[in-house]
Amino acid sequence: MGSWLSMNHSRRPERKPRHPPHPKFGFPPEPFPFCRALICNSPVQYPPSRPWSKGRWARLQQMYYIGFLKILSSCVLVAQELNSIHWQLVLITKKHHLRNFMYRKQWQHLTLYVSFFLSGCADVVSQNLLPKRCAVLEQGAQALSMYLFLPLMVSHMQDTEGVELQTHMLLIQAMFLLTLVGTVELWAPNVLLIWVLKAFLYIVTGSWLIQIGFMLYKPISGYKWMDDDKNDVAFATTFFCWHVASGAFLVILAYGFSFLWHHYLGADV
Repeated sequence: MGSWLSMNHSRRPERKPRHPPHPKFGFPPEPFPFCRALICNSPVQYPPSRPWSKGRWARLQQMYYIGFLKILSSCVLVAQELNSIHWQLVLITKKHHLRNFMYRKQWQHLTLYVSFFLSGCADVVSQNLLPKRCAVLEQGAQALSMYLFLPLMVSHMQDTEGVELQTHMLLIQAMFLLTLVGTVELWAPNVLLIWVLKAFLYIVTGSWLIQIGFMLYKPISGYKWMDDDKNDVAFATTFFCWHVASGAFLVILAYGFSFLWHHYLGADV
């Protein structure tokens, strides 16, 4: 009897290991992939995707959405830019037997938006169409956008002064560092520190671009910034420093949230 009980006890079914939840609508098992790589000490930022599920709706749920968001936002920005000039986009006009280039800044903006559109197309192709995700294609498209963004911003600073000049100079500093990090990533794609710096600089440049739009066109206070006021120029630099500190805080917060996600919320690493 005792031997039968011991044999029965040894035949208990083993518990199957848990698998990480399958991504739906482009969401990975963890919110911040670079934080996952840091926590797991993994040399791969983009984990291999699982085979596509059968069925139209099942495959739709597995698609990554980042590239589509880039494409949609680029189209919206292009439409907004064309609407500002009443959809009369002209490159060269002939007046008084002279050929003059028209809408200099609008063409610069459109060139920048097209680079974002191409980056989104590269993401869609790599993440959803190719049999194996090509991280080099995505990183190369991002680096190309940075290479276009930097000289466009330098040219965009012509005929500016005061607050507008200062804000664009600060933006160029952040973009130069982001371009440098993006270039290094092409040659060293599996360095964790580069991923963290890239995420941090993306946060700083993106938030500062939004800040510039409010400062120059729609001030929240309702009072315009004065180009000849030294206090306004000084506070523009102070606000940029606050953006840098806020970006660092967000990166630390993302790392802390990912740490809790993996160690206390039952997510497998």
